[in-house]
Amino acid sequence: MVNALAQVPANFLYALGTLRKARCRSELRLDEIPAPARLAPFAVALGAEVMVPSGGKGGGDRDRTPVHGPAAMALARSAAAGATAADTDDDGEELATGRFILLHDPDGSAVWDGEFRIVTYIRAQLDAEMGNDEMLGSVAWTWLVEALETHNAPYRAAGGTATRVLSESFGTLADRPASIDIELRASWTPAGADVQAHLEAWSDMVCTFAGLPPLPDGVSALPRRRRS
Repeated sequence: MVNALAQVPANFLYALGTLRKARCRSELRLDEIPAPARLAPFAVALGAEVMVPSGGKGGGDRDRTPVHGPAAMALARSAAAGATAADTDDDGEELATGRFILLHDPDGSAVWDGEFRIVTYIRAQLDAEMGNDEMLGSVAWTWLVEALETHNAPYRAAGGTATRVLSESFGTLADRPASIDIELRASWTPAGADVQAHLEAWSDMVCTFAGLPPLPDGVSALPRRRRS
């Protein structure tokens, strides 16, 4: 961790500035979290949650049909709950979570092939039909590649692992339905210190994992103020 601003390399300060400029979707909650201390001399980490408002609240977003998975399931439960859920103070239901970590080594790294490395994690629960798709891992990786390309985020040396997690309950918890989660751990080296597009691409991918549809053409995401 950085103890004094004077010790922070100019390139890393610039990268932090580009992260602050990222424009992310309103459904995404983005907060700074403790960064790992042993992966690189300098690091910053962000945690993300995609939420559906309780009771199906949310204005125009409520009328946009989710593409798949947790958003569809959560909105269906919210609709069934009706006015009762709308009267609660609950912030909503979590659809997907993730972590975005930016690492920096001023001396560079042969493994990274650069001075920066982005390390990410996303997890979301899927419906049974999609969760059992044998191509799910390939689809998850395709979402990552397409998101980076759509946002014109140049990168190299990308790698990752997609994992399906089946959870079954027994004994006193036997009434809980089985669930299938998808996890994607991925890392890549950005072409330079400007990582704004990389964070925007990753945040869109978290929303894709949550089952939210793409923003309509002509609609821009808004800058998100991060809570410290």
